[in-house]
Amino acid sequence: MPKLRGEAFWRETLRSAHYVVAPMVDQSELAWRLLSRRHGAQLCYTPMLHAQVFLRDANYRRENLYGEACPEDRPLIVQFCANDPEVFVQAALLAQDYCDAIDLNLGCPQMIAKRGHYGAFLQEEWDLLQRMILLANEKLSVPITCKIRVFPEIDKTVKYAQMLEKAGCQLLTVHGRTKEQKGPLAGVASWEHIQAVRKAVSIPVFANGNIQCLSDVEECIRKTGVHGVMSAEGNLHNPALFEGRNPLVWEMAEEYLEIVQKYPCPLSYVRAHLFKLWHHTLQVYQQLREELAKVKTLEGIVDVNRELKLRCQEEIANQKEGEKPKEGLPFFHWICQPYIRPGPKERCKENGASGTEKGVRGKRALEEEEDGNSELLSKNKQKKKLRNPNKSFDPSLKPKYAKCDQCGNPKGNKCVFNMCRGCCKKRAFKETADCPGTRSV
Repeated sequence: MPKLRGEAFWRETLRSAHYVVAPMVDQSELAWRLLSRRHGAQLCYTPMLHAQVFLRDANYRRENLYGEACPEDRPLIVQFCANDPEVFVQAALLAQDYCDAIDLNLGCPQMIAKRGHYGAFLQEEWDLLQRMILLANEKLSVPITCKIRVFPEIDKTVKYAQMLEKAGCQLLTVHGRTKEQKGPLAGVASWEHIQAVRKAVSIPVFANGNIQCLSDVEECIRKTGVHGVMSAEGNLHNPALFEGRNPLVWEMAEEYLEIVQKYPCPLSYVRAHLFKLWHHTLQVYQQLREELAKVKTLEGIVDVNRELKLRCQEEIANQKEGEKPKEGLPFFHWICQPYIRPGPKERCKENGASGTEKGVRGKRALEEEEDGNSELLSKNKQKKKLRNPNKSFDPSLKPKYAKCDQCGNPKGNKCVFNMCRGCCKKRAFKETADCPGTRSV
Protein backbone atom coordinates (compact mmCIF):
# COMPACT_ATOMS: atom_id res chain seq x y z
CA MET A 1 0.00 0.00 0.00
CA PRO A 2 1.49 3.38 -1.02
CA LYS A 3 2.33 5.83 1.73
CA LEU A 4 -0.38 8.46 2.23
CA ARG A 5 0.67 12.10 2.06
CA GLY A 6 -0.55 15.51 3.18
CA GLU A 7 -4.31 15.93 3.36
CA ALA A 8 -4.99 12.25 2.57
CA PHE A 9 -2.73 11.20 5.47
CA TRP A 10 -4.56 13.56 7.87
CA ARG A 11 -8.02 12.51 6.66
CA GLU A 12 -7.55 8.74 6.48
CA THR A 13 -4.73 7.75 8.82
CA LEU A 14 -5.25 10.44 11.46
CA ARG A 15 -9.05 10.33 10.98
CA SER A 16 -9.30 14.10 10.46
CA ALA A 17 -8.06 14.72 14.01
CA HIS A 18 -8.81 18.20 15.36
CA TYR A 19 -7.99 17.65 19.05
CA VAL A 20 -4.36 16.72 19.69
CA VAL A 21 -2.36 15.95 22.85
CA ALA A 22 1.18 17.28 22.60
CA PRO A 23 4.41 15.30 23.03
CA MET A 24 5.44 15.98 26.64
CA VAL A 25 8.61 14.58 28.22
CA ASP A 26 7.68 12.18 31.06
CA GLN A 27 4.03 13.31 30.79
CA SER A 28 2.40 11.98 27.59
CA GLU A 29 2.95 8.34 28.54
CA LEU A 30 0.46 5.61 27.60
CA ALA A 31 -1.72 5.92 30.72
CA TRP A 32 -2.16 9.67 30.23
CA ARG A 33 -2.79 9.27 26.51
CA LEU A 34 -5.56 6.75 27.22
CA LEU A 35 -7.15 9.09 29.78
CA SER A 36 -7.01 11.98 27.29
CA ARG A 37 -8.52 9.85 24.51
CA ARG A 38 -11.42 8.88 26.79
CA HIS A 39 -12.14 12.60 27.18
CA GLY A 40 -12.07 13.91 23.64
CA ALA A 41 -8.47 13.72 22.37
CA GLN A 42 -8.39 12.34 18.80
CA LEU A 43 -4.62 12.09 18.29
CA CYS A 44 -1.71 11.71 20.70
CA TYR A 45 2.07 11.95 20.52
CA THR A 46 4.55 9.95 22.58
CA PRO A 47 6.95 11.85 24.82
CA MET A 48 10.04 13.04 22.95
CA LEU A 49 12.46 10.12 22.50
CA HIS A 50 16.22 10.49 21.92
CA ALA A 51 16.97 8.86 18.57
CA GLN A 52 20.53 7.89 19.49
CA VAL A 53 19.50 6.26 22.77
CA PHE A 54 16.50 4.55 21.11
CA LEU A 55 18.83 3.11 18.48
CA ARG A 56 21.41 1.65 20.83
CA ASP A 57 19.39 0.72 23.95
CA ALA A 58 16.87 -2.17 23.78
CA ASN A 59 15.62 -1.41 27.30
CA TYR A 60 14.86 2.20 26.32
CA ARG A 61 12.90 0.95 23.30
CA ARG A 62 10.93 -1.50 25.42
CA GLU A 63 10.19 0.98 28.21
CA ASN A 64 9.12 3.80 25.90
CA LEU A 65 7.38 2.09 22.99
CA TYR A 66 7.63 -1.67 22.50
CA GLY A 67 6.14 -2.61 25.86
CA GLU A 68 3.20 -0.22 25.45
CA ALA A 69 1.30 -1.73 22.51
CA CYS A 70 -2.40 -0.94 23.01
CA PRO A 71 -5.07 -0.98 20.25
CA GLU A 72 -6.91 1.94 21.89
CA ASP A 73 -3.82 4.12 21.56
CA ARG A 74 -4.16 4.97 17.87
CA PRO A 75 -3.68 7.08 15.88
CA LEU A 76 -0.27 7.70 17.47
CA ILE A 77 2.76 9.73 16.38
CA VAL A 78 6.21 8.92 17.79
CA GLN A 79 8.43 11.97 18.27
CA PHE A 80 12.23 11.90 18.14
CA CYS A 81 14.90 14.49 18.76
CA ALA A 82 17.98 14.03 16.59
CA ASN A 83 20.70 15.95 14.77
CA ASP A 84 22.07 13.23 12.49
CA PRO A 85 20.14 12.00 9.42
CA GLU A 86 21.35 8.38 9.62
CA VAL A 87 20.75 8.06 13.37
CA PHE A 88 17.29 9.63 13.07
CA VAL A 89 16.22 7.34 10.24
CA GLN A 90 17.63 4.17 11.82
CA ALA A 91 15.76 4.95 15.06
CA ALA A 92 12.58 5.76 13.11
CA LEU A 93 12.81 2.44 11.24
CA LEU A 94 12.75 0.65 14.60
CA ALA A 95 9.64 2.62 15.65
CA GLN A 96 7.58 2.83 12.46
CA ASP A 97 5.68 -0.43 12.98
CA TYR A 98 4.32 0.85 16.31
CA CYS A 99 2.86 4.17 15.13
CA ASP A 100 1.16 6.08 12.32
CA ALA A 101 3.88 8.68 11.71
CA ILE A 102 7.31 9.81 12.91
CA ASP A 103 7.73 13.39 14.15
CA LEU A 104 11.00 15.33 14.27
CA ASN A 105 11.21 17.64 17.28
CA LEU A 106 12.32 21.09 16.13
CA GLY A 107 10.54 22.94 18.92
CA CYS A 108 12.18 22.09 22.27
CA PRO A 109 13.61 25.39 23.65
CA GLN A 110 15.15 24.04 26.87
CA MET A 111 18.81 24.34 27.83
CA ILE A 112 19.22 20.56 27.59
CA ALA A 113 18.24 20.81 23.91
CA LYS A 114 20.85 23.51 23.38
CA ARG A 115 23.54 21.35 25.00
CA GLY A 116 22.44 18.29 23.03
CA HIS A 117 22.11 20.31 19.81
CA TYR A 118 18.54 19.36 18.95
CA GLY A 119 14.99 20.75 19.05
CA ALA A 120 14.54 24.48 18.37
CA PHE A 121 18.33 24.93 18.29
CA LEU A 122 18.45 23.34 14.83
CA GLN A 123 16.09 25.89 13.30
CA GLU A 124 18.91 27.82 11.60
CA GLU A 125 20.47 24.67 10.08
CA TRP A 126 18.25 24.29 7.06
CA ASP A 127 20.64 22.12 5.03
CA LEU A 128 20.86 19.57 7.85
CA LEU A 129 17.07 19.55 8.34
CA GLN A 130 16.49 19.08 4.62
CA ARG A 131 18.81 16.06 4.60
CA MET A 132 17.13 14.54 7.65
CA ILE A 133 13.60 14.90 6.27
CA LEU A 134 14.51 13.87 2.72
CA LEU A 135 16.15 10.68 3.97
CA ALA A 136 13.27 9.89 6.35
CA ASN A 137 10.70 10.51 3.63
CA GLU A 138 12.59 8.17 1.32
CA LYS A 139 13.28 5.32 3.78
CA LEU A 140 10.24 5.19 6.09
CA SER A 141 6.98 3.39 5.40
CA VAL A 142 5.06 6.00 7.46
CA PRO A 143 4.90 9.78 6.90
CA ILE A 144 7.38 12.21 8.48
CA THR A 145 6.00 15.23 10.37
CA CYS A 146 7.66 18.15 12.18
CA LYS A 147 6.90 20.30 15.21
CA ILE A 148 8.50 23.75 15.07
CA ARG A 149 8.69 27.08 16.85
CA VAL A 150 8.43 30.36 14.98
CA PHE A 151 11.05 32.97 14.20
CA PRO A 152 10.33 36.56 15.30
CA GLU A 153 9.81 37.43 11.61
CA ILE A 154 6.70 36.02 9.92
CA ASP A 155 8.41 35.93 6.48
CA LYS A 156 11.28 33.80 7.77
CA THR A 157 8.86 31.47 9.57
CA VAL A 158 6.91 30.99 6.33
CA LYS A 159 10.08 30.21 4.33
CA TYR A 160 11.13 27.78 7.05
CA ALA A 161 7.80 25.94 6.83
CA GLN A 162 7.94 25.87 3.02
CA MET A 163 11.47 24.41 3.15
CA LEU A 164 10.28 21.60 5.46
CA GLU A 165 7.30 20.89 3.21
CA LYS A 166 9.51 20.75 0.12
CA ALA A 167 11.88 18.33 1.87
CA GLY A 168 9.02 15.88 2.48
CA CYS A 169 7.27 16.88 5.72
CA GLN A 170 3.65 15.70 5.50
CA LEU A 171 2.19 17.58 8.49
CA LEU A 172 3.46 20.58 10.41
CA THR A 173 2.73 21.59 13.99
CA VAL A 174 3.53 25.25 14.63
CA HIS A 175 4.04 26.47 18.20
CA GLY A 176 3.43 30.19 17.95
CA ARG A 177 6.33 31.16 20.24
CA THR A 178 10.01 31.72 19.57
CA LYS A 179 12.63 29.55 21.26
CA GLU A 180 13.33 32.40 23.68
CA GLN A 181 9.70 32.41 24.88
CA LYS A 182 9.66 29.83 27.67
CA GLY A 183 8.96 29.53 31.39
CA PRO A 184 8.00 32.88 32.94
CA LEU A 185 9.00 34.59 29.67
CA ALA A 186 6.57 32.50 27.60
CA GLY A 187 4.13 35.32 26.85
CA VAL A 188 1.34 34.90 24.31
CA ALA A 189 1.73 32.64 21.28
CA SER A 190 1.37 34.34 17.90
CA TRP A 191 -1.59 32.97 15.96
CA GLU A 192 -0.66 35.47 13.23
CA HIS A 193 2.50 33.45 12.51
CA ILE A 194 0.48 30.22 12.46
CA GLN A 195 -2.13 31.68 10.11
CA ALA A 196 0.61 32.84 7.71
CA VAL A 197 2.15 29.34 7.65
CA ARG A 198 -1.26 27.73 7.10
CA LYS A 199 -1.86 29.94 4.05
CA ALA A 200 1.63 29.34 2.64
CA VAL A 201 1.78 25.52 2.69
CA SER A 202 -0.42 22.81 1.20
CA ILE A 203 0.16 20.19 3.92
CA PRO A 204 -2.02 19.99 7.08
CA VAL A 205 -1.07 22.34 9.93
CA PHE A 206 -1.70 22.00 13.67
CA ALA A 207 -1.55 25.03 15.96
CA ASN A 208 0.03 24.99 19.42
CA GLY A 209 -0.09 27.75 22.06
CA ASN A 210 -2.68 29.71 24.10
CA ILE A 211 -5.02 26.71 24.50
CA GLN A 212 -6.67 26.59 27.93
CA CYS A 213 -10.24 25.53 27.12
CA LEU A 214 -12.43 24.29 24.26
CA SER A 215 -13.48 27.81 23.26
CA ASP A 216 -9.77 28.60 22.69
CA VAL A 217 -9.56 25.59 20.37
CA GLU A 218 -12.58 26.73 18.36
CA GLU A 219 -11.34 30.32 18.18
CA CYS A 220 -7.87 29.19 17.06
CA ILE A 221 -9.27 27.05 14.24
CA ARG A 222 -11.54 29.91 13.17
CA LYS A 223 -8.79 32.55 13.19
CA THR A 224 -5.91 30.53 11.72
CA GLY A 225 -7.69 28.00 9.51
CA VAL A 226 -5.59 25.12 10.87
CA HIS A 227 -6.62 21.46 10.64
CA GLY A 228 -6.19 20.78 14.35
CA VAL A 229 -5.09 22.23 17.66
CA MET A 230 -2.51 20.78 20.04
CA SER A 231 -2.62 21.25 23.81
CA ALA A 232 0.10 20.59 26.38
CA GLU A 233 -0.28 22.42 29.71
CA GLY A 234 -4.02 22.93 29.22
CA ASN A 235 -4.42 19.17 28.84
CA LEU A 236 -2.28 18.44 31.91
CA HIS A 237 -4.46 20.61 34.14
CA ASN A 238 -7.73 19.46 32.57
CA PRO A 239 -7.64 16.21 30.54
CA ALA A 240 -11.34 16.78 29.68
CA LEU A 241 -10.46 20.06 27.92
CA PHE A 242 -11.46 18.73 24.49
CA GLU A 243 -14.88 17.72 25.85
CA GLY A 244 -15.52 21.30 26.93
CA ARG A 245 -15.92 20.17 30.56
CA ASN A 246 -14.37 21.19 33.87
CA PRO A 247 -14.78 18.03 35.96
CA LEU A 248 -13.97 17.51 39.63
CA VAL A 249 -10.24 16.97 40.03
CA TRP A 250 -10.58 13.73 41.96
CA GLU A 251 -12.69 12.20 39.17
CA MET A 252 -9.84 12.67 36.68
CA ALA A 253 -7.19 11.68 39.22
CA GLU A 254 -8.99 8.47 40.22
CA GLU A 255 -9.59 7.49 36.60
CA TYR A 256 -5.93 8.11 35.76
CA LEU A 257 -4.73 6.06 38.75
CA GLU A 258 -6.96 3.17 37.65
CA ILE A 259 -5.38 3.23 34.18
CA VAL A 260 -1.90 3.31 35.74
CA GLN A 261 -2.73 0.10 37.60
CA LYS A 262 -3.27 -1.58 34.22
CA TYR A 263 -0.53 0.24 32.29
CA PRO A 264 2.22 1.02 34.84
CA CYS A 265 4.65 3.89 34.40
CA PRO A 266 7.41 5.41 36.61
CA LEU A 267 6.14 6.83 39.89
CA SER A 268 7.66 10.21 39.02
CA TYR A 269 5.26 10.52 36.06
CA VAL A 270 2.24 9.75 38.25
CA ARG A 271 3.35 12.21 40.92
CA ALA A 272 3.90 14.95 38.33
CA HIS A 273 0.41 14.42 36.89
CA LEU A 274 -1.22 14.70 40.31
CA PHE A 275 0.74 17.87 41.06
CA LYS A 276 -0.71 19.37 37.87
CA LEU A 277 -4.28 18.14 38.43
CA TRP A 278 -4.37 19.21 42.09
CA HIS A 279 -2.26 22.35 41.52
CA HIS A 280 -4.73 24.87 42.97
CA THR A 281 -5.82 22.62 45.85
CA LEU A 282 -2.22 21.95 46.89
CA GLN A 283 -1.78 25.70 47.44
CA VAL A 284 -4.46 25.35 50.16
CA TYR A 285 -3.30 22.08 51.73
CA GLN A 286 0.47 22.51 51.91
CA GLN A 287 0.98 19.54 54.22
CA LEU A 288 -0.60 17.19 51.68
CA ARG A 289 1.60 18.77 49.05
CA GLU A 290 4.64 17.73 51.07
CA GLU A 291 3.23 14.22 51.55
CA LEU A 292 2.66 13.86 47.80
CA ALA A 293 6.25 14.93 47.18
CA LYS A 294 7.67 12.37 49.63
CA VAL A 295 5.48 9.32 49.02
CA LYS A 296 7.39 6.33 47.59
CA THR A 297 4.65 4.00 46.28
CA LEU A 298 1.62 4.11 44.01
CA GLU A 299 -0.53 3.05 46.97
CA GLY A 300 0.81 6.04 48.91
CA ILE A 301 -0.14 8.38 46.05
CA VAL A 302 -3.64 6.85 46.00
CA ASP A 303 -3.92 7.55 49.75
CA VAL A 304 -2.89 11.20 49.35
CA ASN A 305 -5.36 11.57 46.48
CA ARG A 306 -8.12 10.12 48.69
CA GLU A 307 -7.27 12.54 51.51
CA LEU A 308 -7.34 15.52 49.12
CA LYS A 309 -10.76 14.37 47.91
CA LEU A 310 -12.07 14.15 51.51
CA ARG A 311 -10.75 17.63 52.38
CA CYS A 312 -12.46 19.10 49.31
CA GLN A 313 -15.73 17.32 50.04
CA GLU A 314 -15.66 18.73 53.58
CA GLU A 315 -15.15 22.22 52.13
CA ILE A 316 -18.09 21.73 49.78
CA ALA A 317 -20.30 20.54 52.67
CA ASN A 318 -19.42 23.63 54.72
CA GLN A 319 -19.71 26.06 51.82
CA LYS A 320 -21.88 29.11 52.33
CA GLU A 321 -24.52 30.08 49.80
CA GLY A 322 -23.22 32.58 47.25
CA GLU A 323 -19.57 31.95 48.17
CA LYS A 324 -17.18 32.63 45.28
CA PRO A 325 -13.79 31.09 44.36
CA LYS A 326 -10.75 32.68 46.03
CA GLU A 327 -7.42 33.85 44.60
CA GLY A 328 -9.13 35.11 41.43
CA LEU A 329 -9.77 31.58 40.12
CA PRO A 330 -12.61 31.07 37.61
CA PHE A 331 -13.75 27.94 39.52
CA PHE A 332 -13.29 26.51 43.01
CA HIS A 333 -9.89 24.89 43.45
CA TRP A 334 -11.30 21.32 43.37
CA ILE A 335 -12.44 21.77 39.77
CA CYS A 336 -10.09 21.15 36.79
CA GLN A 337 -9.13 24.52 35.35
CA PRO A 338 -6.25 26.30 33.60
CA TYR A 339 -3.13 27.44 35.38
CA ILE A 340 -2.01 30.86 34.20
CA ARG A 341 1.75 31.02 34.50
CA PRO A 342 2.89 34.25 36.22
CA GLY A 343 5.17 36.58 34.29
CA PRO A 344 8.61 37.65 35.56
CA LYS A 345 7.28 40.78 37.34
CA GLU A 346 4.49 38.89 39.07
CA ARG A 347 6.96 36.22 40.18
CA CYS A 348 9.22 38.90 41.65
CA LYS A 349 6.26 40.38 43.58
CA GLU A 350 5.42 36.93 44.96
CA ASN A 351 9.01 36.51 46.17
CA GLY A 352 9.16 40.02 47.61
CA ALA A 353 12.11 41.03 45.44
CA SER A 354 13.89 40.00 42.29
CA GLY A 355 15.88 36.78 42.46
CA THR A 356 19.22 38.48 41.83
CA GLU A 357 18.54 41.15 44.49
CA LYS A 358 18.13 38.47 47.14
CA GLY A 359 20.99 36.35 45.84
CA VAL A 360 18.61 33.68 44.55
CA ARG A 361 19.42 32.39 41.10
CA GLY A 362 16.81 31.14 38.68
CA LYS A 363 17.20 28.92 35.63
CA ARG A 364 17.01 31.89 33.30
CA ALA A 365 20.01 33.58 34.95
CA LEU A 366 21.96 30.32 34.81
CA GLU A 367 21.23 30.03 31.11
CA GLU A 368 22.45 33.59 30.56
CA GLU A 369 25.57 32.75 32.49
CA GLU A 370 26.17 29.69 30.31
CA ASP A 371 25.73 31.84 27.23
CA GLY A 372 28.44 34.15 28.58
CA ASN A 373 26.04 37.06 28.97
CA SER A 374 26.24 37.35 32.74
CA GLU A 375 28.96 37.82 35.30
CA LEU A 376 26.81 36.14 37.95
CA LEU A 377 27.80 32.69 39.15
CA SER A 378 25.64 30.02 40.72
CA LYS A 379 26.26 29.18 44.37
CA ASN A 380 27.95 25.94 43.39
CA LYS A 381 30.35 27.75 41.04
CA GLN A 382 31.02 30.42 43.66
CA LYS A 383 32.16 27.68 46.06
CA LYS A 384 34.44 26.23 43.40
CA LYS A 385 35.84 29.71 42.76
CA LEU A 386 36.63 30.12 46.48
CA ARG A 387 38.56 26.85 46.48
CA ASN A 388 40.35 27.71 43.24
CA PRO A 389 40.40 31.47 42.41
CA ASN A 390 42.00 30.77 39.00
CA LYS A 391 39.19 28.46 37.88
CA SER A 392 37.44 29.54 34.69
CA PHE A 393 33.92 28.62 33.65
CA ASP A 394 34.35 29.72 30.03
CA PRO A 395 32.90 26.85 27.89
CA SER A 396 35.48 27.52 25.16
CA LEU A 397 38.29 26.60 27.56
CA LYS A 398 36.88 23.18 28.42
CA PRO A 399 39.03 20.27 27.19
CA LYS A 400 37.76 18.71 23.96
CA TYR A 401 37.45 14.94 24.03
CA ALA A 402 37.43 12.68 20.98
CA LYS A 403 34.04 10.99 20.72
CA CYS A 404 33.17 7.32 20.47
CA ASP A 405 32.24 6.41 16.87
CA GLN A 406 29.20 4.50 18.13
CA CYS A 407 27.48 6.51 20.86
CA GLY A 408 29.13 9.95 21.13
CA ASN A 409 30.60 9.48 24.63
CA PRO A 410 34.35 10.20 25.13
CA LYS A 411 36.34 7.39 23.49
CA GLY A 412 39.13 5.45 25.14
CA ASN A 413 42.52 6.98 24.32
CA LYS A 414 44.04 3.60 23.44
CA CYS A 415 40.97 1.89 21.95
CA VAL A 416 41.78 0.43 18.53
CA PHE A 417 38.11 0.70 17.51
CA ASN A 418 37.85 4.42 18.44
CA MET A 419 35.07 3.64 20.92
CA CYS A 420 34.22 4.17 24.57
CA ARG A 421 34.80 1.25 26.95
CA GLY A 422 31.17 0.05 26.85
CA CYS A 423 30.86 0.01 23.05
CA CYS A 424 34.32 -1.52 22.71
CA LYS A 425 33.35 -4.44 24.96
CA LYS A 426 30.19 -5.07 22.93
CA ARG A 427 32.10 -5.04 19.65
CA ALA A 428 34.87 -7.25 20.99
CA PHE A 429 32.28 -9.80 22.15
CA LYS A 430 30.26 -9.62 18.92
CA GLU A 431 33.24 -9.94 16.56
CA THR A 432 35.35 -12.20 18.81
CA ALA A 433 38.05 -9.57 18.58
CA ASP A 434 40.26 -8.04 21.21
CA CYS A 435 41.33 -4.49 22.09
CA PRO A 436 44.51 -4.20 24.17
CA GLY A 437 43.77 -0.53 24.89
CA THR A 438 40.61 -1.19 26.91
CA ARG A 439 41.49 -4.83 27.67
CA SER A 440 38.36 -6.06 25.93
CA VAL A 441 38.65 -9.66 24.74
